[in-house]
Amino acid sequence: MKLETRYGKFGGLFVPETLIKPLTEVETAFIAIQQDRKFQDELQDLLRNYAGRPTPITHVKNLSALAGRPLYLKREDLVHGGAHKTNNTIGQGLLARYMGKKRIIAETGAGQHGVATAMIGALLGIPVEVYMGKTDVERQAPNVKRMQLFGAKVHSVESGSATLKDAINEAMRDWISNVDSTYYCFGTAAGPHPFPALVRYFQQIIGLEARAQFLDKVGSLPEAIVACVGGGSNAIGLFSAFLKDTEVAIYGAEAAGKGLDTPLHAATLGKGSTGAFHGMYSYFLQNQDGQITETHSVSAGLDYPGVGPEHAYLHETGRVKYLGVTDIEALDTFGLLARSEGILGALESCHALALAMRLPGKGPVLVNLSGRGDKDLDNYFALRGNV
Repeated sequence: MKLETRYGKFGGLFVPETLIKPLTEVETAFIAIQQDRKFQDELQDLLRNYAGRPTPITHVKNLSALAGRPLYLKREDLVHGGAHKTNNTIGQGLLARYMGKKRIIAETGAGQHGVATAMIGALLGIPVEVYMGKTDVERQAPNVKRMQLFGAKVHSVESGSATLKDAINEAMRDWISNVDSTYYCFGTAAGPHPFPALVRYFQQIIGLEARAQFLDKVGSLPEAIVACVGGGSNAIGLFSAFLKDTEVAIYGAEAAGKGLDTPLHAATLGKGSTGAFHGMYSYFLQNQDGQITETHSVSAGLDYPGVGPEHAYLHETGRVKYLGVTDIEALDTFGLLARSEGILGALESCHALALAMRLPGKGPVLVNLSGRGDKDLDNYFALRGNV
């Protein structure tokens, strides 16, 4: 059995020859564990009794009154560790152990994937090292401390824009040098094959739960679903269960940064163009010479100049609409959610909620609250008067 490496024309395997073998080994192991009952039983046990799944859906009544329609949140902020990233790292941590790897590396932007990887490394007794851009180390300091407390070594990356793309670059270099002993726990549904398929597999639980919960709670499917999109793991996790429900509109909220009318800042699918980077063919923010440009977003988890290949495919086919949300909209919604519902949502997730609040229509909307906002408090209060 071989997995499909492409989503239409997107995806693929654009990597140095030295990574072909380890990526093939990851694919082979990924295929095997899907049929391995012992692996699956342990995965489900940890998702229930360690991560705390299933997460509920919450009807946010006060925000619904403001929006003029019923709004519901899929509460991934309640997963152990504070975000959806734990779903993926449990699966990939078990996969690393299954493959006999003695060390795990990861990249992180907002720090949630780094925290989740560090947690699972501690749980499984596997050393973890995390690459994080210097800019993100500074603006997401609480998550750096959590990673270190869980025993992970955090590498501050100062090259380029010192954000997520540069952290991925350094993690890839590390993996090339240590492929025999090291497993690269990739954090989002992007990168070279099989990472987009693998991350989708471990995140699909979000959509499977949400669809069943919504039908049970409301008695129908939502009119629309919304998730924020950086690389795209929380979004593809939610979207995957609804793609065949043609009556459900699907929206991805991209970071539009400061809203500048230029393709060089944010909103990859709205302003980017196709190319190859980080091992995949997809949409990227790049200049006329194909050089990746620096990005800007108030949220570290969306500060990435590309998007996963399945999202590129869903964008081109029209099944999902990807719309930009500015820094100011996200910051406003961060405060509004806290004051109206007593819920602290991640700035990334608040892009999705901001988009949901302005969608046309009166039917119910389900928003993936992909993480909690403790990590963003210092950033929020520092920027609220300046953005």
